[in-house]
Amino acid sequence: MLFLRTACCLIAVLCSLNSTLAGTLVQFRTALGNIEVELYDNDKPVTVHNFLQYLQSGRYQNEFAHRLVPGFVIQGGGFTITNYGTTNWTQIAIPTYPPITNEFGVGQRYSNIYGTIAMAKLGGDTNSATSQWYFNLANNTGLDAPDTNNLFVVFGHVIAGTNVLNLFNTFPYWTFPWPVLPAGTTNVLLYQLYGPPFDTLPLLYGTINSTIDTNFVFMDISLLQVSIQPATGGGRQISWNSAAGLTNIVEFTTNLPPVWNTLATTNGTGARMAVVDAAADPKRFYRVRVTY
Repeated sequence: MLFLRTACCLIAVLCSLNSTLAGTLVQFRTALGNIEVELYDNDKPVTVHNFLQYLQSGRYQNEFAHRLVPGFVIQGGGFTITNYGTTNWTQIAIPTYPPITNEFGVGQRYSNIYGTIAMAKLGGDTNSATSQWYFNLANNTGLDAPDTNNLFVVFGHVIAGTNVLNLFNTFPYWTFPWPVLPAGTTNVLLYQLYGPPFDTLPLLYGTINSTIDTNFVFMDISLLQVSIQPATGGGRQISWNSAAGLTNIVEFTTNLPPVWNTLATTNGTGARMAVVDAAADPKRFYRVRVTY
């Protein structure tokens, strides 16, 4: 069965009222596991805003990784599947906003090292990044070179899920003609079987009928943006961007390592939601959890 796209997964942020402001937290959900990423809002504001604009507009919905080069990068943000789960599904290019200004030299400089996320762009055009992004699967410091072919802007890093990045480094290559594969063969990279941009397309299973919509490596992205603020009348207000149609659970702990207690459970609407914790305990930490 190839429907490996959804599972019970966790989107969480641990923070307190006195925490130092961190970057926006997003989660990439894949059939191989989840990748938690912190974005560099303060250092790369244009790049982060651009990424969030695509995410919040819905343009990344049903998008998949279309390029994988083990030991180098896995890339997405370029294509989505329409009519998912039907016989007339198809892939389409993501409609793009205008290219953004290259921010490699803005704020702190971040190198293209293992575990970072950066914007893809056109060769020979420094200011050409639009919707496509990639994870560095190795230390690719050559992508930092100060020329128009490089200066790829890193705008975040993985804070959990490097084990998933390691799995992307172990995809076997298969070339045309299609081989007879043992039953259960997984994690197949169709190396040069199709033309660009799908000449390094990763798939979940290697079968003769491999290019079905459930076989793509979807990279579903969620954004919570949890915020903790003093509440009117005392206590704290915990607000977040809810996951629509799913159970959103707000939890707290007073211990580290944490022992989580439920503060509130609600059905997400997709809009920003908030709950108030009337307790005056300054040592409470909070997270929001979503069950898929």
